[in-house]
Amino acid sequence: MVDDKSKRDFRDRDRVSGAEDYEVEHFAQQNGLTPQQVRNLIAKQGNSRAVLAEEARRLRENSGKD
Repeated sequence: MVDDKSKRDFRDRDRVSGAEDYEVEHFAQQNGLTPQQVRNLIAKQGNSRAVLAEEARRLRENSGKD
């Protein structure tokens, strides 16, 4: 479902919509991930922004140890 830009309520700001490319790309850019990595995290962890940010941090830390 497409976001309705006329609605100015920010109740869903604590979620990342995996169906919206711009949200996935923005979150990926903010957290140093690829859009596909973000989609994988959403599939595994759900779409809570706080949970995804924590998992993104862990993913970045683990990838630096290789």
